Amino acid sequence: MVAPPRYDTGDPDPEPADPEAAEAVPTGLGDRLRAARLANGFKLDEAARLTRLSVAYLSRLEHERRQPSLPALLTLARVYNTTVSELLGEDAAATEPVVRARAAEPVEAHGWTYWRVGSPRRGMQALRVRVPAGRADGPGRVHPGEEWLYVLSGQLRLTLDGATHLLAPGDVAHFDSGLAHRMESADAYLPVEFLMVHAAPALVAFSPCLPAHI
Repeated sequence: MVAPPRYDTGDPDPEPADPEAAEAVPTGLGDRLRAARLANGFKLDEAARLTRLSVAYLSRLEHERRQPSLPALLTLARVYNTTVSELLGEDAAATEPVVRARAAEPVEAHGWTYWRVGSPRRGMQALRVRVPAGRADGPGRVHPGEEWLYVLSGQLRLTLDGATHLLAPGDVAHFDSGLAHRMESADAYLPVEFLMVHAAPALVAFSPCLPAHI
């Protein structure tokens, strides 16, 4: 029997080479990940099978010896029937349809900065993302679903399925996140900021929502 594909979250299993990288300040993320897993009745090995992440990697996340990348968070939120916002500890009571700028607190994970720009407990995960200047290391990320990007400032270098695209402010990308993709700043000195919406596979619908002539 052929084993199911393992999605690459951009986070290799080995510990980081720098010992200090493992000494992260506790944020409560590990406890929330463990609580979400247990709320679904999953043992670590069951969660590893469903997320296609290793048991060792999940254990390090729950003990806050690693910071998850956004693809890993999206996968964990989908499998644990929760949202990235709730895993990051944002106010779960904020279910209003309007998200006020003054209430959007930045959250840092895996070197990127995120702001929630959508309501929790929604199928689509909407975030404002800032990626620091410089090239990204590691393989392209692969995870189920679709992604939509809108560049706000800076220059985004999107490598998608081996092809490189440079996006300026106002440019949009919409793609199958099952294709290997990497997002990074195209400027060596300035960060790039963009809006990102991720839709899980079950939510991807292909019925038209606009008149055919548009």
